[in-house]
Amino acid sequence: MATTLWILSLSLVFLSVSAVTHKSVTDNPADELVALLNNNRTAHKESALYDNPGLACIALQYIKAYQGSCGEVGGEDAKRPADSQFAETFAPSCGVQVSTLTQITGRLLGCQTKYVSPAEAFSEILMKNSKSLEILYSKNHTELGGAVSGSDGGSPYFWCVLFSNGKSNSSFVLEGGVAKISKPGCFSGANDQCSSADDWSQTRRLWPYAAGLLIALGYAFG
Repeated sequence: MATTLWILSLSLVFLSVSAVTHKSVTDNPADELVALLNNNRTAHKESALYDNPGLACIALQYIKAYQGSCGEVGGEDAKRPADSQFAETFAPSCGVQVSTLTQITGRLLGCQTKYVSPAEAFSEILMKNSKSLEILYSKNHTELGGAVSGSDGGSPYFWCVLFSNGKSNSSFVLEGGVAKISKPGCFSGANDQCSSADDWSQTRRLWPYAAGLLIALGYAFG
């Protein structure tokens, strides 16, 4: 009887953590971010841009190149991945055909320690100044790709949007038509099941409580 109760209690612990982990599994903050950008463009009489999953996957690899160094985004110590990384690292990691890489016409990148909603990321992190607005409303863009990722599933959180002037059917073309999924992180246009970064952080916070409960159960049934 005690063994049965232990197994039942153990199952409930893992189901509780799993419920939080997967409660927003169909949400994709990168898709939401791209929708916000396009809505803002059309509100200012500019055309909506094609959401290119190949470009979006590269935006996620662009984030990963910072290796969690939030201090290298903006400010006097700002750095940018070398252009050579697009062909040497980013495209192969995504399954994008290198021959279809197209000019990047704009980049929006932000990072902070606290996870926020896509709307807050757009208005408070990415739209920092007149230069950001100039990039957003540029007539040189034809497509975009968005990505969001935490470092190892947690803080700090990066938000990135890359713009290009390519053609939707011939730029950032994916081998087999499907991007390679790279975790942690989400990218737009992938039709991928992707929990929000908020859920990632909630899950990390819940595991200590789950561990504590297991210890308590061990004593109870020991």
